Amino acid sequence: MSLTLDKVVYFFLHPIKSLSSDSNGEEGIDPFYVLSAFIALGIWLVIEREKRARNSPVPFSFRNPVEADPKWQAYKIKDPCLESHLEDQALMPPALPGRRYITGYDPSTGFHLTTALADNEEEIAGMINRAEQAQRTWRKTTFTQRRRVIRSLKKWLVDNQELCARVACRDTGKTLIDAALGEIITTCSKMEWLIEHGERYLRPESRSNNLILCYKDSKVHYDPLGVVTAIVSWNYPLHNAWSPILAGIFAGNAVVLKCSENVIWSSTWFISIIKNCLEALGHDPELVQLCCCWPEQANALIKSPKIKHITFIGSETVGRKVAIAATDNLTPVTLELGGKDPAIILPDTELDRWISLWMRGVYQNAGQNCIGIERLIVHTSQFDDLYDLFQERVEKLRCGTVMSTSDQGYLSPVDVGAMISNNRFDSLEYLIREAEDDGAKIHGGGRYEHVYYDQGYYFKPTIVGLTNNSASITQHELFAPIALLIPYESVEEAVEIANGTRYALGASVFGPDQDLCLKVAKQLECGMVSVNDFAVFYVSQDLPFGGTKASGYGRFGGPEGLRGLTNPKVIVTDKWPTILQTSIPKVLDYPIRSLSLSLEFTTGLTRFLYAETLRERLTGLVRLVQAVRK
Repeated sequence: MSLTLDKVVYFFLHPIKSLSSDSNGEEGIDPFYVLSAFIALGIWLVIEREKRARNSPVPFSFRNPVEADPKWQAYKIKDPCLESHLEDQALMPPALPGRRYITGYDPSTGFHLTTALADNEEEIAGMINRAEQAQRTWRKTTFTQRRRVIRSLKKWLVDNQELCARVACRDTGKTLIDAALGEIITTCSKMEWLIEHGERYLRPESRSNNLILCYKDSKVHYDPLGVVTAIVSWNYPLHNAWSPILAGIFAGNAVVLKCSENVIWSSTWFISIIKNCLEALGHDPELVQLCCCWPEQANALIKSPKIKHITFIGSETVGRKVAIAATDNLTPVTLELGGKDPAIILPDTELDRWISLWMRGVYQNAGQNCIGIERLIVHTSQFDDLYDLFQERVEKLRCGTVMSTSDQGYLSPVDVGAMISNNRFDSLEYLIREAEDDGAKIHGGGRYEHVYYDQGYYFKPTIVGLTNNSASITQHELFAPIALLIPYESVEEAVEIANGTRYALGASVFGPDQDLCLKVAKQLECGMVSVNDFAVFYVSQDLPFGGTKASGYGRFGGPEGLRGLTNPKVIVTDKWPTILQTSIPKVLDYPIRSLSLSLEFTTGLTRFLYAETLRERLTGLVRLVQAVRK
């Protein structure tokens, strides 16, 4: 071995001499082996180059929206809403008779973004038909082709992340940090998981057989469903749109996305990116459709017999209506509804250590986060300290927009952005006042009139320190920048409080003893729990996401979510078809010759296959053989 290595090294240093005998008469390296090595290396390089060519991301063109520039100015709508065009004719494009429109606006400034024609039932049916046609070809694509689409989109998103964040900020009023955490990183995580692991969970999967089928080969094939739909909320317009689309098309489906009326402008642009990518890679862009309609027209999508699966992200009230409508065609539905996520803080927890995490959990995205921390359940001995820590931080929070520059041309730091609209402000203020009447300590607690953005919809970062768990505010999903502090006396009471709402989406448990945290986590009625952390179960896209009780059912994300967009089809074949295949013994063949012999055979077979002891099994085998011989 050492001699061979010496020759190889000598060959690279002295290639000409190595091909002939040396002065000692020893033979050099056979030229045949050298030539073979170079041919193998060449073949490997060609294969690797071909792999890169088939897998590398492809650039594609896209439109850069001027509205995403912080210096952009537009017509400012007074008291903006989705139907502002009915009150202000300046917002109305040339109207089509009998058609409805939707006003898009920046909720942090009131700037007009678009007045879009709402899709009607006929147009929605056309979208479904076009998607169905495109899917017939797409379902035949390889995983390599699908991965290349995802990889191209991932590279584009990483390269254009700031632009995408600004588009999301413009349409929802969130901050750039909220967009980076909730839109960009989560979506990149989704795409990375699909690229690295998606095929593994969609390839045909072998399943084990029992003794009676030992000669069979059983596999589960995950076939595309056809056309699926996702009806998604407005709080994360990029991620909520791309996530179900990416999973849907990777599973071989076409996707019709119904976006929220609140984010039509950004959703239109985000979906156009996917269409441009598909087209650049030679696929039909009609594979992905965007439906922008009022809720009254959504049944044209939900009740269509061509829709094979529905993913709904939104409120419990609307989710129930979707589930009922889907029964027309027994269309399977995944529901991700409201949450009232608790964070249980166990006794002796270091409050200073975790306060930053809790602040982010409560005020991220102005509290408009389905897995945001809605309730901080803290031991009575630490209640006042926690309230003081929150108050110290909350007093310094700045409300505003990152999508408008100052007179000097720079962006001011903003901690909490705008809310999507003011339509819940009255109910939020009512719940806070009711809690205050019940003895709660309040900091903040109402709408915020911004000195510069008078048409923006801001709510003061709020703290509600309750004396007990009886106030109505503990039972309603707030979806707002409100920290709700609830005291408890014992760990058992903390668990009871945490489980004491109709919602059961996510939760957190904090404490110095991880074993105790885990014990408490196992007692919580919900779909996901983070221990000494907040919402990390969503950053890992290998995990299923969803809840129970009034928070919905079904899962998206992870293998469970991806396979939920397929038809699991079982195919059973023979391992050795030329040697062994199923045949019907004469004793069981129609017409039955003898009932007693047939029963003797089946009881013997059952005992042979499933009896507990070897002796019983052998007894069954003897009876089986005797029945066959008679």
